Amino acid sequence: MYIQIKDLCFTYKKTEKIAVDHFSIDLNKGEILSILGESGSGKSTILRLLAGLEVPSSGSIKVDDLFLFSKSDFVLPEKRGIGMVFQDYALFPHMTVAKNITFGLKKWGRKQVQQRLEEVLDLVNLSDYQKRYPHELSGGQQQRVALARALAPNPVLLLFDEPFSNLDANLQYKIREELRVILKKTGTTSIFVTHDENDARTLADKMVILNEGKMVKSGRPCDMLSPLNEKVHA
Repeated sequence: MYIQIKDLCFTYKKTEKIAVDHFSIDLNKGEILSILGESGSGKSTILRLLAGLEVPSSGSIKVDDLFLFSKSDFVLPEKRGIGMVFQDYALFPHMTVAKNITFGLKKWGRKQVQQRLEEVLDLVNLSDYQKRYPHELSGGQQQRVALARALAPNPVLLLFDEPFSNLDANLQYKIREELRVILKKTGTTSIFVTHDENDARTLADKMVILNEGKMVKSGRPCDMLSPLNEKVHA
């Protein structure tokens, strides 16, 4: 298995409520996992644990035979090679599309940077927009720039936090379809959290339902027919 997450637990300080309770999942390289749940179910906390922004109280995270976290291991966030696409895109308003995308490639050579920029711009169909600024783009275009920036360094794992919540319904449908094609074309192993069942069904190879920090159901999206608001017990 490429990604192995075992018995991951976490509790925020100054609270007794467990935010993540023995979460476990395995993913093959190139698979897409959706984590589905209502607000407060622990979805975003899992992303923060994977990214290294929070430290689990127990469990382990292993990516391609390297432990990012275990009893004896903790890899710093900047050393993990994990990309993230935020809900609000987090683009730098004073930078062009090109500079936003290449921001994380500071250690690359100039020729490599230019080549990679052209590759990801072509991948997200924005080759003619590299000199524009974020405010000159539509919401869908901004989302694609955020995706291109996350893909540019060739991450070992790509995390999405409610990536479509700021888009209208028609654009959500279009972007969902585009995103799956791009992720499969690049073979990028991905985990995204959402409260929208349509997002999960369209994008994911595997799907997990969380309730109060616990994984209550998992499987293929086509088999996950229970309504999100129905409490499913293991």
